Amino acid sequence: KMIAEAGANVTIVGRDQNRLNEALKSLPKGVVAKTLDATSDAQVEAFFKAEPTWDHVVTSAGAGGRGKLADITMDRAMAAMDGKFWAYFRIARAVKLAPDGSLTFVSGLLSQKAASGAALVAAVNAAVEGLTGSLALDFAPARVNTICPGAVDTPLWDQLAPDARKALYEKVAATLPARMMGQPEHIAHSIMMVMTNPYITGTVMFIEGGSRHTHA
Repeated sequence: KMIAEAGANVTIVGRDQNRLNEALKSLPKGVVAKTLDATSDAQVEAFFKAEPTWDHVVTSAGAGGRGKLADITMDRAMAAMDGKFWAYFRIARAVKLAPDGSLTFVSGLLSQKAASGAALVAAVNAAVEGLTGSLALDFAPARVNTICPGAVDTPLWDQLAPDARKALYEKVAATLPARMMGQPEHIAHSIMMVMTNPYITGTVMFIEGGSRHTHA
């Protein structure tokens, strides 16, 4: 929404046409939606062949992976890696960026801050961040960066009961140095910055309210 309001021609992409249609209702007129399953080699290749050059591409995906490793089947583990790391990898292989363009990955703070039951998610996010520097060299002069968010107020937390979600938000606000729960626009501003600043590349940027510096 922020990028479209800034005047860009925006295409949103996802697996679920119904969710895309719902998203379009809240986006400026002119935004285009296309279906794509980024776990499919063929779909990713076909999508980027149909659109030869992009100015900016932002990837944000995930496929679970929470739980103790002994409780996660290998199928689930492979799916978690495929739904994020390998999805981003496929996109990076297929996309053609304009010389002044950018590719931005979205990872997550569990790559840097340990939590029980999050080893697989941490590994997936760390793998995404590991792509950043070398791809920045490979894509130059186009740029590659990763945004690493902390806790953000999104529908991800709708899985919690309202009281539990409220308690979580209050705990985050009380314990983070920023004294607030992250909001989607905080992440959007950061993405906009790495997209538009030609001197930022190969960077993993942490947008997490100071969480890395706390013990909570």
